Amino acid sequence: MENYIAQIDSDYLRHTVLIFGTILVAFIVSTIIRKIAQVAINKYSERIKVDPTNYSFLKNSLSFIIFSIAISFIFYKIPFFKSLGAALFAGAGVFAAILGFAAQKAFSNIVSGIFILIFKPFRVGDTIEFSGRKGVVEEITLRHTAIKDYENRRIVVPNSFISEDIITNSDIIDELIRQNIEFSISFDADINKAIEIIQQEAEKHPLFIDHRTTEAKKANEPKVVVRVIELTDFAVRLKAYVWCFGNDNAFILKCDMLKSVKEQFDKNGIEIPFPYRTIVYKNDLIKQKN
Repeated sequence: MENYIAQIDSDYLRHTVLIFGTILVAFIVSTIIRKIAQVAINKYSERIKVDPTNYSFLKNSLSFIIFSIAISFIFYKIPFFKSLGAALFAGAGVFAAILGFAAQKAFSNIVSGIFILIFKPFRVGDTIEFSGRKGVVEEITLRHTAIKDYENRRIVVPNSFISEDIITNSDIIDELIRQNIEFSISFDADINKAIEIIQQEAEKHPLFIDHRTTEAKKANEPKVVVRVIELTDFAVRLKAYVWCFGNDNAFILKCDMLKSVKEQFDKNGIEIPFPYRTIVYKNDLIKQKN
């Protein structure tokens, strides 16, 4: 009896060591392989000028594969788990139904990640906007997509969510961006002078790109098109169409132009209006009646 108990204790200790040892080895191997893969991806994707998205997705799939092998090894080596696996296999139909229901979201994220990899609505390094959020894609894994926003925070979005959302990709084909910048001037301001100031401030900006076609240049069309887009209750709204390279440059150009145009409007006596509101107090009306 004592030998039997000792044998059970020995088997329990050996199986415990095997389980934790296998998981530890899997964790170490996964960490090392991921780091090596990351270095190789960064090195060779720049050297041969290929999209790193595919390799990044493969790198993030390695952990799943390694831990799957480790779990299979544990089931194979430990008799209890081996018999449990046989029982589960015998009831595979019920188990598959339970597993499918419990892991529906997980499978949905994996399938969505594969679709993102195949159809490439965005890639690692692209600047995208979705659900009112904007940032640069840093990583695409089996479960989620990691995005760094412009406040240097990481947004982790499940693949199933982002694949169903409407995405604005600033880098998918052409990094040239037409930045639309709006200004408002008063009705008694000189519209032509205001348009001239906006065009001059845009053209002298270092990030500005002359995007005119050869025909437009021959026809002497303006480098920056400015149009009157609306006559509101208190202002004339102007919109300037300014071209530049890259999403970040477009933001910088817009901010600089808002500042420089405002300064030039002030120097040239062009008013940027604001709505006026007349407030009538009820007590004043009563006094007027009396």
